Amino acid sequence: MLIYSKERGQGMVEYALIILLIAVALLLITALLGSALSNTFSYIIEVWPD
Repeated sequence: MLIYSKERGQGMVEYALIILLIAVALLLITALLGSALSNTFSYIIEVWPD
């Protein structure tokens, strides 16, 4: 039973690391493409019919 508990904890840590990696990647992508995304959304809102 103790071995199962350790493996379960290890799995949770691995999932947490994967989520952390995805979050950091999204932050980097947003930081690098932030102005381009902002300009694109501004253009879409500008040409969107009322």
